[in-house]
Amino acid sequence: MSSTRDINRCDQSLQVSAYVMQALPPDEAAAVEAHLASCAQCREELETLRPVADSLAFWPTNLLRPPASLRERLARRIAAPGEDPVLPPERQWDEPPWEEVAPGIFCKLLATDTKRQRVSMLVRLLPGVEYPPHTHAGLEELFLLDGELWIDERKLHPGDYNRAEAPSGDKRVWSETGCTCVLITSTQDRLMS
Repeated sequence: MSSTRDINRCDQSLQVSAYVMQALPPDEAAAVEAHLASCAQCREELETLRPVADSLAFWPTNLLRPPASLRERLARRIAAPGEDPVLPPERQWDEPPWEEVAPGIFCKLLATDTKRQRVSMLVRLLPGVEYPPHTHAGLEELFLLDGELWIDERKLHPGDYNRAEAPSGDKRVWSETGCTCVLITSTQDRLMS
């Protein structure tokens, strides 16, 4: 049984679902954006779906990955009678360790781009710890995952993003609660004296 809403549904509403999940190629995404400007129903659909899609980014990855026992049960059911199930090899990835780079400051290096002199890392500050004052040699991007972080007079909360261009600097970076963030920055930043 279909509702009145389904009968009058815009034929592009399914594209809105793919758009909010960032699953469209750039040209199709641009077409959906243009359509959204003129379709109130699709804008309403977007506003309904956006909080759900945004919340998926914060789900722990172990909730999104099926347990090994489920994979094994599925492999046994799919295998022909009398055959041993063929299980795909487990993905091998050695998670980088946390390294204490200064008292109360821990980093987990995720990627290094030596050509562009940039690093991507997780940074964790213990409660009450200050990061040294520094000048940005290039673009710095920070996304706060948990806790609270002060950058000079601005207080960041989980989900907040901070962008700093060269040659700006941060005089005081600290956390009262402790925090964890994703940091993408230049390897050439300079500490202030």
